[in-house]
Amino acid sequence: MASSPTPTLLRRLGLFSATALVISNMVGTGIFTSTGFLAGDLGDPRLVLVIWLVGGVVALAGALSYSELGVNFPASGGEYVYLTRAYGPTLGFMSGWVSFFAGFSAPVATAALAFSNYLGYFFPALRQENVWFRRSWSEIGIEAGGAQLAAAALILVFTVLNLFGVEFIARIQNTLTSIKVLVMVAFIAFGFAVGQGDWSHLSQTAARTSSTPLAAQFALSLFWIYVGYSGWNAATYIAEELKKPERTLPMALAIGTITVGVLYILFNVVFIYAMPLEQMKGVLAVGSVTARALFGPEAAGIFSGLLAVSLMSTVNAMVTIGPRLYYAMAKNGAFLPSATWVHPKWRTPVPAILFQGACAMLMTLVNFGNLMTYIGYLLNLFAMLAVASLFWLRNRPDWQKLAPVSFAWPLVPLLFVAPGLWLVVAGLRFAPVISAAAALTLISGALVYRYRVVPRLRP
Repeated sequence: MASSPTPTLLRRLGLFSATALVISNMVGTGIFTSTGFLAGDLGDPRLVLVIWLVGGVVALAGALSYSELGVNFPASGGEYVYLTRAYGPTLGFMSGWVSFFAGFSAPVATAALAFSNYLGYFFPALRQENVWFRRSWSEIGIEAGGAQLAAAALILVFTVLNLFGVEFIARIQNTLTSIKVLVMVAFIAFGFAVGQGDWSHLSQTAARTSSTPLAAQFALSLFWIYVGYSGWNAATYIAEELKKPERTLPMALAIGTITVGVLYILFNVVFIYAMPLEQMKGVLAVGSVTARALFGPEAAGIFSGLLAVSLMSTVNAMVTIGPRLYYAMAKNGAFLPSATWVHPKWRTPVPAILFQGACAMLMTLVNFGNLMTYIGYLLNLFAMLAVASLFWLRNRPDWQKLAPVSFAWPLVPLLFVAPGLWLVVAGLRFAPVISAAAALTLISGALVYRYRVVPRLRP
């Protein structure tokens, strides 16, 4: 009797679902947490707005570049697929290895921790500052408390829900994304219409808490912005599950990135309109604090709860997308073999989902600021390498060139690659310990590939 075919992923997701994943993957930790830290680092509301604008332009350049890569390589896996095709399997594996830690597990952890801090408006024990245990070594620190327990519980819930089919979780995701966008639009609209703010705050500077020169600090702060905009490439990780990927993928990336960029700029204007930058310094749940200033404590509670729900969609989006990368890697023998297993009924990569969930839960113990810089450094490095590959891949005779990328060539990829190089240099100089942690991740990936993956690939 013939054996039944191995279950595979199915093309079930349309433009709305793909765009929802992009928006949900982008909107979350960064916009809801970064501005309070930027206030102290940059000290000028105009610079805060400029850095979010710069991040949006860079993210759009990256999204357009990835659209062209995705159309030519329409397989799930994102950077892993592109870097493998452009540079070879070693760098491809290392990008996937890094994505497991810095691309998905760590961002899932930061989004879940931000969720805990917004819940802390109602339950102070869940706030980041109310930890039971804290230990620091130079730039690196670990923490444990109510915030970590709540974050781990949220990750566990969405990890389990993601086991039961992509259509099932897409319905949940679409609902959460719709709530997220409506909450952000409502926050912006009501903030300007009835909020008790003051436009003079836009010209009021704050005393900087960073001793790093301003130009260098701007570069370092871009790591936070990069994390805030990360997710513009989300649809590339589920390319094998998209209907008509040649059309759906570019549109989802562009629509999602532009929508989020506009929302981010407006959100930050509302934050600064609500209160002077000086009062925002070091605040993690900046949405709760500015909502209280704009609307009073009762309305602030409503918005804090809704922003917590919004962060749930961020967690779910990344829990959904990451395992598809490990599945793509494992199919090529470049990840744990069990990650190729797809449940015959649910058609989900169950082991890959569970691996990521366990890692993300552990990462909630790492200090929030450390995680954000670590994520930004590594995500920037591999995305920059992927976009840079366009400079020679476009010379292939069968390459499909997209008009937005061809416009003023090579302006679009340069808008992404040049800032990326600046970030790498700034990180090495001004954040050496976190850069060393990033380097350790890269080295470990190279060693795993050399001594565990390569022997399995040999005939």
